[in-house]
Amino acid sequence: MAMKTNGHHLETEEILEGFLYSYRQLDTNAVKVYEASAHLYSLIELLVTKGIIGVEELDQRKKIVEKRLQESFNEAGIGVRIQRSETDKYDTEGEARIDCDKRIHLCRAACCALTYALSLQDIDEGIRWSLGQPFMNARGADGYCVHLQRDNLQCNIYEHRPVVCRHYDCRNDRRIWLDFDNVTINPALFGEVNSPRTGETPDG
Repeated sequence: MAMKTNGHHLETEEILEGFLYSYRQLDTNAVKVYEASAHLYSLIELLVTKGIIGVEELDQRKKIVEKRLQESFNEAGIGVRIQRSETDKYDTEGEARIDCDKRIHLCRAACCALTYALSLQDIDEGIRWSLGQPFMNARGADGYCVHLQRDNLQCNIYEHRPVVCRHYDCRNDRRIWLDFDNVTINPALFGEVNSPRTGETPDG
């Protein structure tokens, strides 16, 4: 597929590279802003509570405030979310082994409604991400991943699935299972809708 602009054909890959460049710049700016904000608020808090500023005290308080600001930024959707690990997802250990075939009629692929950040490797492979929340995994109107086949609840990119999907283990996720061993689903998982209410993965 190509798009014609000013007589030139721009390939999809070139368009994607342009988006990636823009979002990387936005991400760099967002990181710098929250770092500066963390320093500023740390300084204010210490001036108010101590009246004297020490380098070590400032650094300690910065870490505390920085974590708080990061949580606020995430909640507000500020900045680009991306898995920064350089790990090759095809060469990782610790993949979760779950007997999904025996449980999917109960959980209805609840894990496929989780949100998480993609890696550059995922993006380069064409795994879809949300334009409104770059580079979070793209989901449909029903809350499920766009790569989930709705008719049989199978992943159509299973061999290329992100590392988060490979490592996610639902056994201790009480949003899904009240008792994994006894196959007891959390009744609050679906509520009054058909798609699960799950939120982000623990490492997403």
